[in-house]
Amino acid sequence: MTREAVVITGVSSGIGLAASRAAIAVGFHVFGSVRRLEDAPELGEHFTPLLFDVRDRDAIGVAVEQVAISIGNATLAGLIHNAGIAVAGPLLHVRPEEIEKQFAVNVFGVLAVTQAFAPLLGTDRTRVGKPGKIVNVSSVSGKLSFPFVGPYVASKHALEGLSNTLRRELMLYGIDVVLVGPGAIRTPIWEKSNFEEFRETDYAASLRLAEKMMREAALQGMEAEACGELLVSILRRRRPKTRYALVRHSLLHWYLPRILPERWVDAILARQFRLMR
Repeated sequence: MTREAVVITGVSSGIGLAASRAAIAVGFHVFGSVRRLEDAPELGEHFTPLLFDVRDRDAIGVAVEQVAISIGNATLAGLIHNAGIAVAGPLLHVRPEEIEKQFAVNVFGVLAVTQAFAPLLGTDRTRVGKPGKIVNVSSVSGKLSFPFVGPYVASKHALEGLSNTLRRELMLYGIDVVLVGPGAIRTPIWEKSNFEEFRETDYAASLRLAEKMMREAALQGMEAEACGELLVSILRRRRPKTRYALVRHSLLHWYLPRILPERWVDAILARQFRLMR
């Protein structure tokens, strides 16, 4: 293989697909994971699909062997963790198995894939080439908390902590770990979440408002290409920042919620979502 290679998880649509296109355009060969082979995009000779779910360690192992054969004794240039799901609903009523699934994909899956591909990124010191980078797709929800997306928020907060610790531990090998926290992106992830099962709870009226806000945010969100290009540009930077926020109207949607007193933010959200007693 003459091109440097990167692995990107969750490439069937959205940010993962955009990142794959951006990586190929600047000269990488992309190994992209999908859960079903029919979901693999047609991206030409410099794209190879990998068939695995991030919760399936055996399938991940097969994918590692496939990539290792393709790149020979070289290192991977990067591993981009994009695969993820969003479980929504009021925390008092979300089924425990749904929360477990949320963490299994967004947190434990990231760690499983990282552990499996780490030798190719450079923990195997016999490999030739500079160590690769790990780029983890977090969210504004990795730093901020919103009503009715608690499982997703919790998983992204966990991902932030995992990433920061991993970055410090992997300094031993020269493998950098970078977080990217997008705001609203036009992506199908929220189309798979709905509040139907919570219609009979005390939150019914608030959930109708939440659905409306989520639809509006998706329509006004950034294109996935903006995030995909940022992810790939990080792989090419010699010394990237440890975290990037990619947020439209950042003063309102990023800086102010982080510097205002928590009780003020509570009050604002309570009015927005009609959560006042």
